[in-house]
Amino acid sequence: MGVLKRFEQRLEGLVNGTFAKVFKSEVQPVEIAGALQRECDNNATIWNRDRTVVPNDFIVELSAPDFERLSPYSGQLGDELSGMVRDYAKQQRYTFMGTIKVHLEKADDLDTGLYRVRSRTLASSESQDPQGQQPAAPRGAAGGGITHGAGYPAQPAGPPPMPASPPPGAPGRPAPRAGGPGPGAVPGTQTRRWIEINGTRHQISRPTLVLGRSTEADVRIDDPGVSRRHCEIRVGTPATIQDLGSTNGIVVDGQHTTRATLRDGSRVVVGSTTIVYRQAEG
Repeated sequence: MGVLKRFEQRLEGLVNGTFAKVFKSEVQPVEIAGALQRECDNNATIWNRDRTVVPNDFIVELSAPDFERLSPYSGQLGDELSGMVRDYAKQQRYTFMGTIKVHLEKADDLDTGLYRVRSRTLASSESQDPQGQQPAAPRGAAGGGITHGAGYPAQPAGPPPMPASPPPGAPGRPAPRAGGPGPGAVPGTQTRRWIEINGTRHQISRPTLVLGRSTEADVRIDDPGVSRRHCEIRVGTPATIQDLGSTNGIVVDGQHTTRATLRDGSRVVVGSTTIVYRQAEG
């Protein structure tokens, strides 16, 4: 059973009880949980062959209406989200530099149903290493990490220093991220790719991105016309989208198809949901 599915099951008692009215807002707990998983993946820093460090301090920014609904239960929700992050880190063999914390904050610039996630790596004496180890905090680790919105292109803010700087691909340092500059790109630039669904952006930071109704999908779409694993975006030159045997298929730029090339601004319809593909050099 996946981490997000277990998280949903743990929340069932809360949702059926005191949280019933709160979670009628557009922002759902599983959406936030999925964003926290992506935040860990997008900000994972390989220190050596046996240790990959991820942020442990998360701030979920909500619109004023959503914050007012959720803030009375922020302690319980924060504990459940922290537990989900811990379970996911154990599954991925990630390491933390300190105690895992998830906070809710109000953001006046967000509309109802929209949210952002910011994260950082904070060292503390109460390490929550999923392997049960107590790693010493390297000098300069506190206050590091990357801050960005959930699904938005990352904005570096000083990641924790690595013990060494071997060449890309060598042990202790990750290979260049998939989806880098293609032929003809300006040296030093990188192609940023993301999708927009109902006003929310989701960064594409992996070679493939599965979209569907299942909690196991990389991007979950709550639409009865969407299959559990509906389609998959594949990063390349050019990027493509592939139907995964869905019931209702995909429509790309007005054409019903099983596979299509994506360009900046391409519109993909799955069920009754429209997905806009975006890419930019930066």
